[in-house]
Amino acid sequence: MNDSYVNALNTQKATKNWMDAVAENMVNMYTPGYRENKITFKTFLDSTYSDCYMKNTRQGKAIPGTSDENVFLEGTGFFVIRNDEGKLAYTRLGEFKFDSEGIYKAADGSKVQGYIMNDKGEIVSGTKSLSQEDFDKSLAEGGALSIPTTEIKLWIDPDNGKFLGKYDEYEIKEDGILYGKANSGKDCTPLYKLSVMNFHNPEGLYEYKAGQFVETAESGKPVMGRGEIRSGLMELSNVDFKGNISYYQQAKMQLELSNKLISSYKELLQNAISLMS
Repeated sequence: MNDSYVNALNTQKATKNWMDAVAENMVNMYTPGYRENKITFKTFLDSTYSDCYMKNTRQGKAIPGTSDENVFLEGTGFFVIRNDEGKLAYTRLGEFKFDSEGIYKAADGSKVQGYIMNDKGEIVSGTKSLSQEDFDKSLAEGGALSIPTTEIKLWIDPDNGKFLGKYDEYEIKEDGILYGKANSGKDCTPLYKLSVMNFHNPEGLYEYKAGQFVETAESGKPVMGRGEIRSGLMELSNVDFKGNISYYQQAKMQLELSNKLISSYKELLQNAISLMS
């Protein structure tokens, strides 16, 4: 059991961490895709210390993007991206654009993942084609991991072999299907369906990079995400400003109390030492 002085020191340290997390939230209130820090505390007897930082997975507001290439997920889940090392990550920030080679990428160069579709609008899995109903059923049963995702190429793509040339236009519809258009819109072909994954415990994801998360044992394996995709929009930070102001005031009061306790214990210790000398 810790004594009162140690308890006060632990509380002081935990409160400073709490204030730092709240301050970071407030600074990033208008940062697109930012996820609010959530602080949890464990209490052992009468001492308190910071347990861990979790991320608020609540949806943020939609804001206009910089182009129609940007996307906003209205619902639960995350867009799937693959970095240069070939590792999958998950993000709510749909600040995506086609590069000079027609590859759909995030701002840091990670490749947005999707599913190849045939001309009938069915998802292609190996040599088989899945209807939307079969695809949803497969995802709901955890089969999403067995359906490979791929990078999205708007132009010449030997992998799907649909159009040997550049698509003049494109359109991303609410169901997440990317259509390539040619011949002034006369040819409209479903190319890919954007991959959207969710987790049984999304707050257990680990943020290894700003706005990008990887799965952990706490988050569990990815399952099907649900929602509609809006082209030309992005998601703003999900920070609750009023809530964080309240947290900051509480933390400030708690810090002042712990500081006074520490100061009092120091004074008592000095008095005790002077009496012994």
